[in-house]
Amino acid sequence: MIPNILTIPLIQLASGDRLFLQVYQFKGAKPGKKAYLQSNLHGAEISGNAVIHDLIEFLTRLDLEQLIGEIWLVPVCNPLSVNQRSHHFSSGRYNPYDGKDWNRIFWDYEKTGENIAQFAQDYQTLEPHEIQSKYRQNILNQFQQLSENLKSSLGVPYHKYYRYQLQSLSLNADYLIDLHSGTNYGLDYLYCFHSREESAKAFLLDYGILMNDYDGDAFDEAFMKPWLALERELKKLGKNIQFEIEAWTLELGSGLTMNPESVEKGVRGIKNYLAMKELLLIENFPLTSTPNHTINLSPKNQLQYYYSRTGGMIKFYIKLGETIRKNQKLYEILIFNKTRELPQIQEVFAESDGLIFDLARNHSVNQGEYILGVMPR
Repeated sequence: MIPNILTIPLIQLASGDRLFLQVYQFKGAKPGKKAYLQSNLHGAEISGNAVIHDLIEFLTRLDLEQLIGEIWLVPVCNPLSVNQRSHHFSSGRYNPYDGKDWNRIFWDYEKTGENIAQFAQDYQTLEPHEIQSKYRQNILNQFQQLSENLKSSLGVPYHKYYRYQLQSLSLNADYLIDLHSGTNYGLDYLYCFHSREESAKAFLLDYGILMNDYDGDAFDEAFMKPWLALERELKKLGKNIQFEIEAWTLELGSGLTMNPESVEKGVRGIKNYLAMKELLLIENFPLTSTPNHTINLSPKNQLQYYYSRTGGMIKFYIKLGETIRKNQKLYEILIFNKTRELPQIQEVFAESDGLIFDLARNHSVNQGEYILGVMPR
């Protein structure tokens, strides 16, 4: 199966050079659902590029009959952030023009003021697939109005132009997967929205974060939040409808690296997920063990993050992936005060039981800087 390859111009630089997106569109012999996958939205989080590369190689070996619907793949989806480098460090988490997190800029239909409750009231008697079709068209119509602003002689900030390009590719998808990595040293896990817990098992990961706290500005949130809002409004009317619409963020290993094990987990999980959703008809997938796979989902508002109470050098007593107990010693901060005194040590102990899922890469910290993250157990 040979993909249709689109090259989309993005930002033009002062030198006259341009940066581009490249989209690989795989379409099967029969129409069906659309899955959209992208990687490297944050510049240092590169492992998803290897996942997409492996998926492209895999899909090119399939026959057209083995794909029902279409799969769109966008590796290196933020070339500007990928190229933000200082010596050996990639600093591509924030837009250098305005300081915004690249994953907190996206357009959210629910925030436009559209009356979703009225829509639910007006169309509640329709079949679910008809409601889904009309609602999706409402979202797309509202989104297309943004394109008029892009043509204005006043211009727009780059983040608005950039988000338009990504969301124009993905808003009509049924399944959206955004591939990230930990900014520091991180485990493999996913973000899961309410009522999609059963589907989360298909990715075959051991850990996940259950989204009970979000504002809609992240890529997956902006896609999923309007659909969850419509489901809530229909439920108030006695209609318990769950649309076949899902969005996922996969965190695959640590930033600045392409860990082979994390990449392998990502490829295997995505194949299994797409096979479970009946886009891929491939041998040995979906795995029969999928419904019984155990994934530990931690509510987002129960995660604990530790920040440095002083400046100094960290000496860790724990490792990534380790289970910790309350009052266990986590780390020391070596403090070199400029007060004509000997160096001091500040010990830090665990506030509660949990699992270390994220660990600072830099062991030199100023007061208030991030050190580690803990999932409840």
